[in-house]
Amino acid sequence: MKSSIAAFAIALLAATRLAAQLQTAQLHCEVNTEDGPLPFATVSLPMLNLGGLADSLGRVGFTHLPNGEHEVEASFVGHFTQKKSVVIEAGQVAKLVFQLSPQTLETVVVTGTMREMRRSDSPIPVDIVSAKLFLRNPTPNLFESVAMVSGVQPVVNCSVCNTGDIHINGMEGSYTQVLLDGMPIVSGLGTVYGLMGIPNSLIERIEVVKGPAGALYGSEAMAGQINIITKNPLNAPRASLDFFTTSWAEANLDLGLKYALGKKADGLLGVNGFWFDQPFDKNQDGFTDMTQQKRLSFFNKWQWKRPANRLAQLGARYVWEDRWGGQTQWTKADRGGDVVYGESIYTKRLELFGTYQLPTRLPVYLQASYNHHDQDSYYGTMRYDAQQSIGFAQAYLEKLLGRHQLLAGVALRQTIYNDNTPATQTAERTALPGIFVQDEWKLDARNDALLGSRLDLHPEHGAVWSPRVALHHRFNDRQSLRGSLGSGFRVVSLFTEDHAALSGAREVVIAEALRPERSLSGHLSYSLRVPTESYFLNLDVSAFYTHFSNRILPDYDTDPQKIIYANLKGSAATRGLTLQAEYSDGLPLRLLAGLTWMDVFQKNEDGEKSVQLHAPRWSGTCSANYTHPASRLALDLTLNWFGPQRLPTVPNDFRPEYGPWFALLNLQVSRKMKHGLELYGGVKNLLDFVPKDPILRPFDPFDRAVDDPVGNPFGYTFDPSYNYAPMQGVRGFVGVRWTM
Repeated sequence: MKSSIAAFAIALLAATRLAAQLQTAQLHCEVNTEDGPLPFATVSLPMLNLGGLADSLGRVGFTHLPNGEHEVEASFVGHFTQKKSVVIEAGQVAKLVFQLSPQTLETVVVTGTMREMRRSDSPIPVDIVSAKLFLRNPTPNLFESVAMVSGVQPVVNCSVCNTGDIHINGMEGSYTQVLLDGMPIVSGLGTVYGLMGIPNSLIERIEVVKGPAGALYGSEAMAGQINIITKNPLNAPRASLDFFTTSWAEANLDLGLKYALGKKADGLLGVNGFWFDQPFDKNQDGFTDMTQQKRLSFFNKWQWKRPANRLAQLGARYVWEDRWGGQTQWTKADRGGDVVYGESIYTKRLELFGTYQLPTRLPVYLQASYNHHDQDSYYGTMRYDAQQSIGFAQAYLEKLLGRHQLLAGVALRQTIYNDNTPATQTAERTALPGIFVQDEWKLDARNDALLGSRLDLHPEHGAVWSPRVALHHRFNDRQSLRGSLGSGFRVVSLFTEDHAALSGAREVVIAEALRPERSLSGHLSYSLRVPTESYFLNLDVSAFYTHFSNRILPDYDTDPQKIIYANLKGSAATRGLTLQAEYSDGLPLRLLAGLTWMDVFQKNEDGEKSVQLHAPRWSGTCSANYTHPASRLALDLTLNWFGPQRLPTVPNDFRPEYGPWFALLNLQVSRKMKHGLELYGGVKNLLDFVPKDPILRPFDPFDRAVDDPVGNPFGYTFDPSYNYAPMQGVRGFVGVRWTM
């Protein structure tokens, strides 16, 4: 009897528990970001006073929940909180997936001051192009990627070989310094082709500083700097792949691989390959619309683990490229010939760079880099064979003294250049030593000052002094005002190749012994940050003005067959305004837009004003991203638009002196899959804009029939320099990305 009662009690208890479980439910949650699962995110049910932390895969679960509707929140520091409602019934297992987005683009920057600091604390404004941003419009090179920064304009200067440079605030590419991990190894000959071949998958971000920074970085930093920051091997993905192809039969492949060197070092290997071998001639002028390119690049970066997190890293890059443009029937047998016109460039480039922090009490850093650029090229029948080697070394230290953060160092740059032109009889060797000092002075809780000065000793031009001062005032946590005044300089560095590539057919003439250019520049910017729990809005307004003396300007007008270079006898100036806005509500919408107005001009000794070439008064950028969290589908629109810009015309030219308004609109659709896989595709140049008549007399590239008063009454000659936009019209693309 007693055993029967006990069995009945046990059965009753089990039935009671089962009934209770049938009246409760379970909830499984996943928390992700764009990059995958978000470990240690917080998921809570506020009305039930329940919460938990996600595991390493971004998962967290709740059991024994009451029936009905529940509000669930997912949050993580620096990300938007996302709320969702779920209705669960007795015995049900519900599932929710959260997709969190960063609240701001706040990050650490180094370019403005050569020292790591939060972007909002930097006295020098720094624009950032994150890897995620330029993946919204996949490109095979960085030349196109930086176009998303307002006031930064990649300019195609030659319609045959498609060379170009990057203008900042309307100033030509020779005034822009390009750094790789903080070291000036992309300059001179490398400015034309050196930006090609850096694998996009290995880039952490691109930092852009507008305005002179000669006080820290010396020559070539008059308009600003573009610093390409590559990933840290210690925290890079194990492996990555990015491949895309277009309807023009272009193919681009980026590979990344992280590996270990024992227990104390990690390496990061990147391979980039680009192949385009289809001579399209959509405008039917007999010339290729885009140069044919075969490019292979290897990049490797090593980083060592050292006590006290001291820095030790070494990098290397090798680029090989074979490109040609010209008449579509051109073959390698026509290279250098006078029957079929072509411009053929063989490039080999080696770069080495490294940073080592000494094991001393004070932070002392040693930096060194070396690059060698070898170029074998023909522009029609004109041979250009050039080699350039640049060695760079500097040592600097940091010291905190009360409210003063001091940075001081010495630097030496050795340049060796030689080519086969009459302008270079023997190899040119130039050593440029310099010394610099910088003081970041914290005046009080709301005000900072930066004082910098640099002295370089040029063998021909003597001592060149470059001071800089900047002030940073914080009205509150959301508003700040920055102002800076600085001097820049550029030593005479007119490589014949640069201008042969620009002109294609014009002779370069240096009319006098050129003196170094000097500039005085001022910047004023206002920043407003409006973060809330559901969205953030960033606004930046800036004004800039630069005055030049001894400006070296190209004269296209005196003789249509020549480019004549001389120091400007009058003055030159660049002035303008830039407005940038950024908005995000987490998901699904993100917007980024910029507007630039500028006036870039020069006055001769008689006071006559002329507008600089390739400097549109109005330009703008826009990027819009819409992401659907449930389906992981994303839609990206990117837009670059330009107002009329002055172009290099010839006397009695039938083409207008100013180009039209135009826009380059791109659309991309992507979907994130499982296991780090992403598929994407879209359309580039959706509006199908292509410049008209970029080449003058393409049917007579060797000028054999120019002396024809009937057929050529104005004496036109072959000239491919009238260009301002890519010659590729609308085209589709598809690709795949994978990250491990």
